[in-house]
Amino acid sequence: MTLDSGNAISPLGVLPPPGPACVHLPLDVTPQELARYAVGLANARGGTILVGAPEGTGERDAGELHPLMVTHAIFELSGGRLTVNVQHHRQPGGAKVLAVFVPQAPYVLAAPDGAVLAWDGAHLVPVTPAESEPVPQQDYTAVVPPDASLADLDPHEVARLRGLGQRGGMGHLPDLDFLRELGLLLPSNGALRPTLAGILLAGTPAALRAHVPQAEVCFYHHQTPDVEFQFREDLLRPIPALLTRLAELIQARNRFTPVQVGLFRIEVWDQDEAVYREALLNALTHRDYTLRDAVHVHHYPDRLEIMNPGGLPGGITPGNILRHQPKRRNPLLAEVLARLGLVERAGVGVDKMYGLMLRCGKEPPEYTTYPDAVTLALHSPGFDADFVRFVARKQEEMQTLSLDMLIVLSLLAREGEATRAALARALQLPEDRTPRLLRGMEDHGLIARSGVGRGIAYTLAQEVRRALGRSAPITTGQDTSSQERSSESAEPTAPLRPESPPRQPRAPRAAPDPSGPTPAEVRAVALALARERGRVRNRELRDACDLNTQQAWRVLRRLVLEGHLVKRGTGTRDAAYELTTI
Repeated sequence: MTLDSGNAISPLGVLPPPGPACVHLPLDVTPQELARYAVGLANARGGTILVGAPEGTGERDAGELHPLMVTHAIFELSGGRLTVNVQHHRQPGGAKVLAVFVPQAPYVLAAPDGAVLAWDGAHLVPVTPAESEPVPQQDYTAVVPPDASLADLDPHEVARLRGLGQRGGMGHLPDLDFLRELGLLLPSNGALRPTLAGILLAGTPAALRAHVPQAEVCFYHHQTPDVEFQFREDLLRPIPALLTRLAELIQARNRFTPVQVGLFRIEVWDQDEAVYREALLNALTHRDYTLRDAVHVHHYPDRLEIMNPGGLPGGITPGNILRHQPKRRNPLLAEVLARLGLVERAGVGVDKMYGLMLRCGKEPPEYTTYPDAVTLALHSPGFDADFVRFVARKQEEMQTLSLDMLIVLSLLAREGEATRAALARALQLPEDRTPRLLRGMEDHGLIARSGVGRGIAYTLAQEVRRALGRSAPITTGQDTSSQERSSESAEPTAPLRPESPPRQPRAPRAAPDPSGPTPAEVRAVALALARERGRVRNRELRDACDLNTQQAWRVLRRLVLEGHLVKRGTGTRDAAYELTTI
């Protein structure tokens, strides 16, 4: 049975004796030690902790130990999952005793180092994993800090949320009802108090510093791809204000290139706002707020990197992030952002980023994971304007290109050809689930197949190669599909620019130097360097084979997709490629 202030201390001031439901601690106990006993008592049956009993009759008493120090220490140790009631009780002799009323925890609480302790009536004892029940992952953003109040919310930020709430039909509600409807205010200890999600979305600067200082975002601008930065700004603001300021910082250094498609003009930005906004929202929504680390955003000339505390949620990896069932690390925060229309409720943010980048003729997003962090790189080393025009024309013809089709077409446009296994890795699908997609793309005249058996490779169909200005790749077999099509059928049936002068035939791209190494030789050199030196970098392959940065990157990336190499680190300068260990 959980004791409360009504039955733990009698009206006559009689203190309960130590036992299974009561812990007596001396006056010299530190708040951190007291927090360990509070968590241990919560892991047992709950009860009361008394500091200064029975020695609180001398000159010193527990009045020197402030309740806020105790609640803060317990909040830190339990990761915000244990809320207690702390108050001073004056004994008949005048001395103060500190009473901490601890509820029984509904699940086992572990310390940050993983230790699980419980009070056995006389001592704190460790609880082995076999004895403890599985600990469900709790929603940190749904916690109500014990000392939080309505004063922690900024009226201007609440008004900003209300503006977003118009979309969900909640804009007519009074402020308190609006916040309660979203789950950002909850009744606690007789008053309405904000959850951590409420503070993250509409908190004052003082509340953010007091309750979630780890919600800071550090922005860096680099004029070169090197690690040194020329500008830095540290931001500790509510999430909507954070997004606005980060967009201002990125757009101030962003550029676009116009691409003409018939009568229309498409602006291809170095960093598409819809893409980086989605990436930033994902970082702020799904980061691990129990870690005392900030989000770091690095803006380089050739990429945007977002470094996020906490790895990907359990089971999700860079190799399955497109297919894995969505997992929300912070359900309340994610739900509120979805209801406000800032994030996708169905968890399709990653798909959206992939689709937008591929349609702009760019590489897909690149994830790098670590045990306690994840980095997302949005590369912008240029783009394929012909690919942008091709996709736009297909949309004009009402032939929708799905994300899977875009992945296949983009890979073949970059690499020339690919095996079914390589395409399956890019699609993040088992190889036996790709034939239907690939057959459908063949039927639509998008790709062609050559070779037999395990030697089958796929290339862009002849019509697509012409639209992209590509010369025919060297393949392992005859491209029978493209040979069956006549040259007349390869011409566009409805030109989108009738008033424009005829386009001059385009010279084949990047014809290899006969005196230079062949693609197979470059691959062999890359693998040899990795074998001899333990790893190979982009610069080393460039120097060895007289390549540019993009050519070397494509060779190394293809070896990674084929499973021969594994990438360590991020960026062109810092990344190293090692042989895959079996």
